[in-house]
Amino acid sequence: MTAETTTGTIEATGSCCSPTSSCHGSTAGTEPSGSTSVYLVKGMTCGHCEGAVSEEISAIAGVTSVTAVAATGRVTVVSTGPLEEAAVRAAVDEAGYELVGEA
Repeated sequence: MTAETTTGTIEATGSCCSPTSSCHGSTAGTEPSGSTSVYLVKGMTCGHCEGAVSEEISAIAGVTSVTAVAATGRVTVVSTGPLEEAAVRAAVDEAGYELVGEA
């Protein structure tokens, strides 16, 4: 089970599937832009935990996507630029868990 939160604006593309209006086209070049960091978080055991951590980290300025996986303790964060670890640590603490560090 994983929780993913994406923030930001949605652009009108003429299709719900992709900018090229293709549901089955190539996904090449569709990787999120910006900075991607993976953190280890201690204490997540379920979907509720994943959601709580994702919600708090998503509130950090510049964060565009968060994917938390309780089974591995990994939280992948995509942001417009590098994040300060102190901000991520504070968000994880606020959710009630412990940031171990970057994976």
